[in-house]
This record gives sequence, C-alpha cells and structure tokens, in this order.
Amino acid sequence: MPPVAVPPVGARIRQARLERGTSLRALAREIGVSASLISQIENGKSQPSVSTLYAITTALGISVESLFDAGETAAASPATTAPGTVLHALAAFTADPGRRIGPLVTPDEREALELDSGVVWERLGHVPGTDVDFLLVTYRPGGASSSSDGLMRHTGTEYGYLTSGELILTLGFDEYTLRPGDAVCFESTTPHRYRNDGDVPAVGVWCVFSDT
Repeated sequence: MPPVAVPPVGARIRQARLERGTSLRALAREIGVSASLISQIENGKSQPSVSTLYAITTALGISVESLFDAGETAAASPATTAPGTVLHALAAFTADPGRRIGPLVTPDEREALELDSGVVWERLGHVPGTDVDFLLVTYRPGGASSSSDGLMRHTGTEYGYLTSGELILTLGFDEYTLRPGDAVCFESTTPHRYRNDGDVPAVGVWCVFSDT
C-alpha cells in the first residue's frame, strides 16, 4: 500500500508566516525567491524543493517536523469527513498534533511529503517533545534537493544511510558518491546538496537533529 498522504505543507507554512507577522514579499526577500513562488506553495499549487523548504522553515523559526502536523488549519473533524481523503487526514492530525508516531510504523502507515525536484520524504516515527526529522528519503532519477545548482544550509546535524541506488552529495567544496551501505554525517550549516544522476531511485534513511 502507498504511504498515507499528509496535509499540504502550504497551509502550515502560511499559518506560521501569519503568526510571525511576515508578509509574502518579506519572506520571499529573506530567502531569495519570488513572492509568487511562496504564494503558489501556500496555496498548494506548487511544492517546495528540499532547499526551499529548509529556507522557509529557518526564516519562520519552525521545524520541518512541524510541517507534518496540521496545527489549526483543519476545519472539520474525522467523523465528518470521508476516510482516505486529505481532509480526513488533516482533521485527524489536528485532533492530536503532539501524538506519538510509533513505536511501530508499518509501510502502509507512513505519512509522505511529496516535494519538488523528484524528492519524497516518508515519516518513520515521532516522539512528542523531540525535534528530530526521522525520514525515509527517496530521490527519483534526476531528483535533487534543489531545483538549481545552489547549495542549501540549515540548522542541525544530519545523519544519512543509503540503502539503494546512488546519490551525489556536494558538501562545501567536496563531492561524494554515496552507494548502498554508505553513511554520511555533518553539520547541516555546511552548504550541501544531494542529487541522483542515476536511472534508478536512490533511497535511504535520514535523521536531522535540530539545534533549536
């Protein structure tokens, strides 16, 4: 079965931006993108790349982990929405935003975020009160953490283990080829970028520990 769809990240981003009192244009200037792109992301018309997502969450002072929780963006309860729909999932998440994910998470229970540039994040678990992104990450052929050649940086410490495919990591001025069984770890403030130049998906388990 496919992973469970999670609510669009745009609604959560818009909520955080409004709570911070930041305009679309101000946020766009801060992270170096167009106000139109921010608007499209918030309205669910476009998905952010990994690098843009981290830039937005850093600017708004929220964690990537929080994007999996709908906060106050739902207007209905699970009982009044059809099971299996995004609205039903959204309402279910809102009912308990501090819920524990696990201790066992089966493949058909995983929540997934579909990002731009051929990247999918699947949530592997969550312990309330912690700020850790525990993810199964897939880079489809041609996929990259940034739609441009630019490198990203964000707070935290990053650990990754590749299980299949090949992934190119640009880390500062160095470039590494990750193959199945290879692992990486580094401070996420170091400029970096992932890309899949191969013809099969690159899949791995990633943990990002926030410093905030």
